[in-house]
Amino acid sequence: MFELLFGLLGFMIILAVVGGVILVAGFLLKATFSLVLLPLKLILLPFVIVMFVVKFAILITLFTVAIAVIIPLAVVLLTVAAPFLLVAAIS
Repeated sequence: MFELLFGLLGFMIILAVVGGVILVAGFLLKATFSLVLLPLKLILLPFVIVMFVVKFAILITLFTVAIAVIIPLAVVLLTVAAPFLLVAAIS
């Protein structure tokens, strides 16, 4: 009975050690790739910034156009609906 328990305990310790080694190896690999790709990130940073500025400019333009279309439609709708609303309020 104790042999099985100690065998299981030994197996769990071996799994913990192997898991720790894999975790440390993964972290070291990630750090290595991060250091290797840092110059590439620094070279591409201005292009990424320009893309974000263009994206936000396009979004602001689209929202401005949408508002510029919605406001006159709302004015026309209210001028058409106003007589009906007045008649409904009187009766």
